[in-house]
Amino acid sequence: MKVADRRVVSWCLFDFANSSYSAVIAAVIFPVYYVSVIVGDKTGTGDLWWGRAISFSMAFVALTSPFLGGIADYSGRRKQLLFFYTLLAVSCVSALSVLRHGMVIEGFLLVMAANIGMEGGLVFYNSFLPEIADQEFQGRVSAWGYAVGYGGSIASLLLALPLVKAGRYQTTWFMVSAFFLLFSLPAFLFLGQSNRKGLPLFKSAARGARYSWETLRHIWGRPEVRTFLLAFLLYDDGINTVIVFSSIFAATTLGFAAKELIGLYMVVQVTALAGAFVMARPVDYWGPKKVVMLSLLLWSVVAIAGCLIYRKAYFWALASCAGLGLGTVQAASRAFFAQFIPPGKESEYFGVYSLVGKSSAVAGPLLFGYISSRFGSQRPAILAISVFFIAGLLLIRRVAGGGPNVSGRA
Repeated sequence: MKVADRRVVSWCLFDFANSSYSAVIAAVIFPVYYVSVIVGDKTGTGDLWWGRAISFSMAFVALTSPFLGGIADYSGRRKQLLFFYTLLAVSCVSALSVLRHGMVIEGFLLVMAANIGMEGGLVFYNSFLPEIADQEFQGRVSAWGYAVGYGGSIASLLLALPLVKAGRYQTTWFMVSAFFLLFSLPAFLFLGQSNRKGLPLFKSAARGARYSWETLRHIWGRPEVRTFLLAFLLYDDGINTVIVFSSIFAATTLGFAAKELIGLYMVVQVTALAGAFVMARPVDYWGPKKVVMLSLLLWSVVAIAGCLIYRKAYFWALASCAGLGLGTVQAASRAFFAQFIPPGKESEYFGVYSLVGKSSAVAGPLLFGYISSRFGSQRPAILAISVFFIAGLLLIRRVAGGGPNVSGRA
């Protein structure tokens, strides 16, 4: 299998496409717009509603992803389901243009639906990895996907910058929708169909549910996988919470303007891209476990320091460090988990991986929103998130596995 074929390119381009949503809608521009313009409350109520939207949508994806993963594999409809979830996200992002001040519930529902489409589609996207690259290349291909995704974040933010400066926020949401749809098309054209014979939807749903339960039981009986997933649950909770609240923290607590937020996030994406590329080879040669542990140590320091920073200049430097850890830990975690997957169980296992990953995005945003509204300050909330990284680091040390994918010197 050639690692540089069009399937790998189209798989990476899908990360390029959906990163427009991650950057503009989930992380930088829309969260601040929703909290400050749609909700319009500075006492933490906006944080609370934003945390609910992210948490509830992630909970839905968490509950359905292992079942959908089994259905996708067994019915042969993996690519169709990826298309459906992508279309849901694209449509709901376009619909954000109708929101006005006071439409808190409408915004809450649209964000929930868009996030379900975005995050639910990743179940099927991730499951293609073992099919498009042999094991010795999976760490690098995983890192390439994230690196190209950071490039998509940068490109979409550059397109959004003049629109935001002009106050054309509704046009910004349309731009993200078009960007997402356009660059996801190669994945739907070139990624292969499942080799399994398709069954009627009801039968495939029933069998998918049964196989998902069997997968859960099988994973629960494997201590190394169980420990990894528990650690992943904790530290990914911290990462997801930082991602969805970082721009709100910068704008509300440190006074960053919209233009500065875009610049800040672009710095994060550039450093994350650099981290993903620089660490792509070490993930395979050092082993993903070692890379994950180094990244979590960095994230622990970042979260604690974030609570203590009062000057913008220091926050710029801290954001750069966070970016380096972000690209590295995401790629290494996915490659780490791929080592545990038996042949033919890719969608079911990545369904469980998504279940854990999306479950990890349930508690953190709710906790951040609650602490912020309870104390009237975001500083105690960001400090609380450091506990997730420290606990995840302590657990990941106990995982048996995560060694090098290839032998030799890096």
